[in-house]
Amino acid sequence: MERYYYLIIAYAVVINIAAAAVTVKDKKAAQKKRWRVPEKTLLILAALSGCITMYITMRIIHHKTKHPQFMIGIPVIFLCELLGTLGIYALSTGKL
Repeated sequence: MERYYYLIIAYAVVINIAAAAVTVKDKKAAQKKRWRVPEKTLLILAALSGCITMYITMRIIHHKTKHPQFMIGIPVIFLCELLGTLGIYALSTGKL
């Protein structure tokens, strides 16, 4: 069972690095008026558990901060993921 924890942590690290990198790439592309990362792609990365790092990165580099879809949507995604994780934990340990 302990092995699965390492896989989950590795996944979380990789997806969060990817989310931050893609966010920075989109910001640079916006500044240079080049091809942009579709908003759908950014939101999918957030939904795949990259929401924390993506939100922090967006705040730091001031990217998409005027878009309610991101400034409200990403925290909502995080809240849903947190509640889902707590629910799974409670069900698996019988502490519900």
